[in-house]
Amino acid sequence: MTKPFLSTMLTLLSFVGLSQGYTHPSTHEVALSFFEPLPIVMKGAEQDSSALISLGKKLYFETALSINYSQSCNSCHNLDNDASGVDHLRASIGALGSVGERNAPTTWNAGLHVAQFWDGRAKTLAQQAKFPLFNAKEMAMTSESQVIERLNSKDYLADFKDAFPKKLSLINIENIAQALAAFQRTLISKDRFDDYLAGDKDAINQSEKSGLLIFIEKGCVACHNGAVLGGQLFMKMGIVHPYPNPKDKGKAQVTGKPTDNYFFKVPSLRNILITAPYFHDGAAATIEQAIEDTGWHQLGIKLNKQEVNSIKVFFNTLNNQKSIEVVPENK
Repeated sequence: MTKPFLSTMLTLLSFVGLSQGYTHPSTHEVALSFFEPLPIVMKGAEQDSSALISLGKKLYFETALSINYSQSCNSCHNLDNDASGVDHLRASIGALGSVGERNAPTTWNAGLHVAQFWDGRAKTLAQQAKFPLFNAKEMAMTSESQVIERLNSKDYLADFKDAFPKKLSLINIENIAQALAAFQRTLISKDRFDDYLAGDKDAINQSEKSGLLIFIEKGCVACHNGAVLGGQLFMKMGIVHPYPNPKDKGKAQVTGKPTDNYFFKVPSLRNILITAPYFHDGAAATIEQAIEDTGWHQLGIKLNKQEVNSIKVFFNTLNNQKSIEVVPENK
């Protein structure tokens, strides 16, 4: 078990003890024991220039980065329409029509996570950005030289010069990854729960506060805590009751360690109501199913319909109120 998990459990046990005793902290005080507002600026963004971010944004929507000009990063991590950062498929369909192995996570707040991908194979946004380019089930590019040739043919050189004024080698995979990472570091959501944590106690209504307390009391907060309500640790899928999909062994497929079997990164709950389907395999089609299944497999409890609905009501406070101006895909 990780230190953050143990620390949260101790805080949770303290809360349960207080709730059964004579001292009754306010809902706001309880919330501040487990959560914190999202930062205004993401760590690592301090040196990101406007030119670097602009290039990263342009590349995020660039279909020339896929083998047949059919897809961009935005195809699977969609920032237009509902601005969810996902494609709403159980598993994404790649440029060549192949179906991926896992559900595409949202790019909102991704840089605040402890690692990238469900199995944590990439530690940083820049490392993550390289994987889809050459994955045969994703963008399916065949080589770095092919990527460079594509961008050269689309007059990207001036953009790279502005973004990397001190570098001699401009259009290369490292710089592409750095630019994409810089843009994604701007993807910090904003919601009413942040306002509540910051001191506006009327930012969420009484029903939402009740759902928040149920979320905490049932133990969901043991994994879904901090600024992004998750994303900070890996937990076994099926801690109490085995998860019905034994094929995907999660982190073990990266580390080769049997002790990592079925361990996946805990997903963030920010913007959760519009990022269906849920779980690493997209098996939960609705948020109600996701809440019920998590209660059963992870906590060993059967949540009733009222509890499920109350937690869902709390999730309304996590809806992102920020949008971005998207770049039309150039196919």
